[in-house]
Amino acid sequence: MAQDDHSHSQVKPKPSQSMEPRTSTTMIPTTSWFTPKRLLALFCVINLLNYVDRGAIASNGVNGSRGTCTEGGTCTSGSGIQGDFNLNNFEDGVLSSAFMVGLLVASPIFASLAKSVNPFRLIGVGLSVWTLATLCCGFSFNFWSISISRMLVGVGEASFISLAAPFIDDNAPVTQKTAWLAIFYMCIPSGYALGYIYGGLVGSHFGWRYAFWVESALMLPFAISGFFMKPLQLRGFVHADSEKALTPEIVVSGVQVTEASNGKDESLSLKAELRDKNSNDHSKSKSATKIFEKFSRFLNDMKALLLNKVYVVNVLGYIAYNFVIGAYSYWGPKAGYNIYHMTDADLIFGGITIVCGIAGTLAGGFVLDFMNNTLSNAFKLLSTTTFIGAAFCFGAFLFRSMYGFLALFSIGELLVFATQGPVNYVCLHCVKPSLRPLSMAMSTVAIHIFGDVPSSPLVGVLQDSINNWRTTALILTAILFLAAGIWFIGIFLHSVDRFDEDSEHQVSNIERSNTVPLLQVKTGETSTSPAQS
Repeated sequence: MAQDDHSHSQVKPKPSQSMEPRTSTTMIPTTSWFTPKRLLALFCVINLLNYVDRGAIASNGVNGSRGTCTEGGTCTSGSGIQGDFNLNNFEDGVLSSAFMVGLLVASPIFASLAKSVNPFRLIGVGLSVWTLATLCCGFSFNFWSISISRMLVGVGEASFISLAAPFIDDNAPVTQKTAWLAIFYMCIPSGYALGYIYGGLVGSHFGWRYAFWVESALMLPFAISGFFMKPLQLRGFVHADSEKALTPEIVVSGVQVTEASNGKDESLSLKAELRDKNSNDHSKSKSATKIFEKFSRFLNDMKALLLNKVYVVNVLGYIAYNFVIGAYSYWGPKAGYNIYHMTDADLIFGGITIVCGIAGTLAGGFVLDFMNNTLSNAFKLLSTTTFIGAAFCFGAFLFRSMYGFLALFSIGELLVFATQGPVNYVCLHCVKPSLRPLSMAMSTVAIHIFGDVPSSPLVGVLQDSINNWRTTALILTAILFLAAGIWFIGIFLHSVDRFDEDSEHQVSNIERSNTVPLLQVKTGETSTSPAQS
């Protein structure tokens, strides 16, 4: 068997760690239908559907508008969700917040459960919740019913966004890890774009409810596959055989109780009943202990993340970056219309974001892999592209000509979007494998709570105060320089790629061979099949 070449890793295995040879970095068993590329394709389609849903509910065909009445008494009926439920703008905005609440609350929960439940099954649970929730969106009958349904859509998506990236990271080729992550995150801008188009077409031709029903039908096969396909295992997690080891004890206990109840001696029967009662009490206390242990483990994991300087610096830069991107997506068309009097500001800004988002995201991943995907190089790329991109965007808003603005702003967005692959690569590789789901979950929580969620209203307050869209846009864009500066600090931190570290629960070689299914690749003319549990 050939040894993996992890030249990108910046840490050597500890002497106590197993030095077992591996023929591949993938965690997919040979008996599985999956191959690494199929897994990537599957997750990309699911991610695309998630963001199609986000784009669809914001589209005019699905979101719609309220009915209006003129002073002369002429009234026009509303359309979409807003028209059917007569929602004001605040209530319409709550639908987006409801989704975010479900996403942010459930993300760390799913990440913590990954230590005791197979992560692939958790994705199946989350996608099932998402499928049912989107179905309920189509059947909603008032503001509260659709708000609760949107919250559940966020809960369903939470499992996927926390666990999909670690699976991709496990199975991507060593020299293409960031490129694979970039391909996965490329689905965000493309999904939004397809969602706008999809929502507009379906909503205008068939009604907004059908948009949700079709989404639910499209996701259903993926939700089912999460339960019926052979579950995959994440690096750093071992919890497959521990429950099986307890089975013989339960059976023996049951046999003892049965024999006692069938005996003629009443005292033995009484003892069996007492034993059964004690067993129930013991199981209750054991359940309470398990809950306490899981909560304790969660707190310890959170402490480990907060004490990880590389992780904290990476997320702080990501928060500042997302603060700007979130405000751009909401206020960009309005700013463009007021500054440059664009007649099709929505279409122009949407087109720039889609093209630059896809091209920039892919380019960032491939460039980091070409540089040699280390944490230090990731920070160099993050700080450089963000700084230069910020300079182009800042210069764009200084231009008086609309065409000059569009040219500079396009280059700026192309560079700014190159961060998606590297920033998530750092999140995955600066922590030990067992912390990756929580790392991704807390990163998502942080960039939304402190980034794009407050940025839109704060920029609105700023604009109300100074009443100058050009100045507002320049102040907002300047925050990208802050993001670049924070990521620049990361270059000088002592960074250790911890991808190959064992989880905190060290396991024996026998347990590892029984619980970690590795895809064995032929070396020369020979291949070896791993032992499956």
